[in-house]
Amino acid sequence: MRHEPVMVAEVLDLLAPGRGGLFVDCTVGLGGHSRALLETGATRVLGLDRDPSALAIAAETLAAYRDRVELVHADYRELDRVLSTRGIVSVHGTLADLGVSSMQLDADGRGFSFRRDEPLDMRMDQTSGSSAADWLRTVDEQDLANVIFQYGEERYSRRIARAIVTARVSAPVETTGQLATIVRRAIPRRGYERIDPATRTFQALRIWINRELEGLDTFLIGAARRLLQGARLAVITFHSLEDRIVKHTFRAIEKAEEAMRILTKRPLVPADAELARNPRARSAKLRAIERVA
Repeated sequence: MRHEPVMVAEVLDLLAPGRGGLFVDCTVGLGGHSRALLETGATRVLGLDRDPSALAIAAETLAAYRDRVELVHADYRELDRVLSTRGIVSVHGTLADLGVSSMQLDADGRGFSFRRDEPLDMRMDQTSGSSAADWLRTVDEQDLANVIFQYGEERYSRRIARAIVTARVSAPVETTGQLATIVRRAIPRRGYERIDPATRTFQALRIWINRELEGLDTFLIGAARRLLQGARLAVITFHSLEDRIVKHTFRAIEKAEEAMRILTKRPLVPADAELARNPRARSAKLRAIERVA
């Protein structure tokens, strides 16, 4: 499976694993960032992920470093618990890549993508919670419209919600193909469009089903407190809602603690060469904060 982690050079430059120490990859995914950290000097890596399938692949990716890696099935927002249960007080660097992995997008049966027709699941952790199809069976039209508008920033959210609720009267909306077709038909066509009309609705449902924005600010504050002097927290986001939370939370942390300093007044973005190799990186933004004392 082809996988290229996003903005590796920038992450390594910010986290500086060459000095050694314990680094936490809060969203280890398929293990690409963790491997880069270990290859360039990290003594140990603690990797978390809520997706058991991703952890299994990460274990293969990092097999050569198995004595220096611990992989944990946990949401990144459980960082404090994971560290405390291991007696870890502070770390030399922390990374959170909040994007959906290429494995999740490409693997059959996950339901994140409308490029093929498959069960409408969308859960990052398929061992818990309700799927998108389950939720769409009963959700109130107004609540659905609010989710699509808030998390997808979709101007036609009311039309789309009405179309979904109308369609489910005849048959449950159970596949990605069904949902994409409903959304496309609900949105007025206005010539060429840069993205598929269903994109924003799929993003909104994915964010809602996985509660992606809930507790992000609390996680950032807790992760910053776990940094040793000179250690850094780096966060990669892939849409404006996440980036806004990271930006404002970092500002609040810097204001509240004299020992903390934002390193990225403006977010770093992928270089042109990376975008040419990996178009999926196009929306990535990287921000970092450092404990200076």
